[in-house]
Amino acid sequence: MSDPLDIYDDPAKRAEAEALDRVFRDVTGWKPKLWRNLIGYGEYHYKYPSGHEGDFLATGFNVRARDVSLHILPGYNDFPDIADRLGKHKRGKSCWYIKSLEAVDETALRDLIKAGLTDLADFAEIKPT
Repeated sequence: MSDPLDIYDDPAKRAEAEALDRVFRDVTGWKPKLWRNLIGYGEYHYKYPSGHEGDFLATGFNVRARDVSLHILPGYNDFPDIADRLGKHKRGKSCWYIKSLEAVDETALRDLIKAGLTDLADFAEIKPT
C-alpha cells in the first residue's frame, strides 16, 4: 500500500483523513507512515526500564467509527492552555479524541501537535518520516 490513507475506503473517513493529513504534514513537514491502523508523522525509539524497546510514531491520528484519535506523544502533559482552546474533546493516556477536524479549533490543534513534538523531543530523538 503506497498511500497510508488507503486504509480508509469509506469516502467520509477518507475525506476526514485527507483533511487531517494536510494539517499534520503542514505542521511537521513529514510524510505519513502507516503504523498498524494509525497514520503517523515522524518516529522515535523508546526503551522502558523493563528493557522492552521499539520504534513508534511521533505524532499522528486514526479516523475511527465515531471519532478521531489524535496521538500526541508521549502523553505526559495535558497542555491545559491548548486544551481550553481546542474545543470539545476527551483524553486518554496519550490520545486526544475529537469528533472531527471541523469540530475543533484548527489553530489549537496545530499548537497541540507542535507542543507534543516539543515535549517528545525533550527525551527522544525524533526522525522524520
